Amino acid sequence: MPKPRARDLGIPFEGQPAPLNAITDVEGIEVGYTTLIGGESMRTGVTIIHPRGKHNHDPVFAGWFPLNGNGELTGAAWIEEGGFLEGPIAITNTHSVGVVRDAIIAWQVQHQALFQLWSCPVVAETADGWLNDMNAFYVRPEHVWAALDNAQAGAIAEGNVGGGAGMLCYEFKGGTGTASRQLPEKLGGYKVGVLVQTNFGRRFQLSIAGAPVGQHLREGAVFTSGENPFREQGSLIVIIATDAPLLPYQLKRLAKRAALGMARTGGLAGNGSGDIFLAFSTANPGVARPAGEVANLQALPNDRIDPLLWAAAYATEEAIVNAMVAAESMTGRDGLSVPAIPHDALVAILQRYNRLEQARAR
Repeated sequence: MPKPRARDLGIPFEGQPAPLNAITDVEGIEVGYTTLIGGESMRTGVTIIHPRGKHNHDPVFAGWFPLNGNGELTGAAWIEEGGFLEGPIAITNTHSVGVVRDAIIAWQVQHQALFQLWSCPVVAETADGWLNDMNAFYVRPEHVWAALDNAQAGAIAEGNVGGGAGMLCYEFKGGTGTASRQLPEKLGGYKVGVLVQTNFGRRFQLSIAGAPVGQHLREGAVFTSGENPFREQGSLIVIIATDAPLLPYQLKRLAKRAALGMARTGGLAGNGSGDIFLAFSTANPGVARPAGEVANLQALPNDRIDPLLWAAAYATEEAIVNAMVAAESMTGRDGLSVPAIPHDALVAILQRYNRLEQARAR
């Protein structure tokens, strides 16, 4: 049976999702996973996003933003300089960035998918070292190739999958989540899709639909016992996709709005947190290598992108909550057990704050 998502519990969110409520609502995008769970300490994996699908290697305009840079996004310098994303995006654990990067290059060479003579792959990470033994280097090249090759469009899995397999969120089990928004036709009908890998937050911070959920669900908080430690460690990776015709500097602005979606759930981006966001647009195919000497492209004026900025914030918020709702309790390295957020208790809290009733009325 499919796992429930946040809206299935009656949680209210702003904005209208596209049909799948996933990053794959943006046409052409394919997502692949390899999930590695075994023994007492293997709780990891890799997530792949192909911006135009695994058989279309045409670059896309992109921009990125580090809210707090205690983390890694390889290839970011060339995105900033050149404005294009020239291959797939990968997300994994911190100590597997190198092997994932190298495997992507090998895959690109094998599939004649290099845009230049060299490749600067984009690999992001969060640290799953509480549930997974990162120093065992479980992620191998064949796992990366499998995720690259098994990527597909349509509905995608959430929770303990891919790079999010061993991740936490607000001291509950976290992982991979996704959501989308579709603008009305009068605003262009554009779509914004988000995929997140959550590994951030302390329990006392957690807010869902405006209710202080974390202050009520203190039990099982693995690091803080539900108290405020005045520090935070963890990370959040957000990948934002759109079919709206945006230029790289506009996509950087879109990426920044992921910070607002994170904040709507209570996240504060502490010193130890690697909160890194990337946005890309599937519009304007062929402009990276036009047929003539001059590329012809379309772009929205700045005074028309507000709805897209809001959509990015709202979809990020929902994707984070979806990751938590889909995740399952996990025991991993050194016997550490991390609970999933209890659905019944969450619903009861939202009812107490009259938030669930608002959701049902919509």
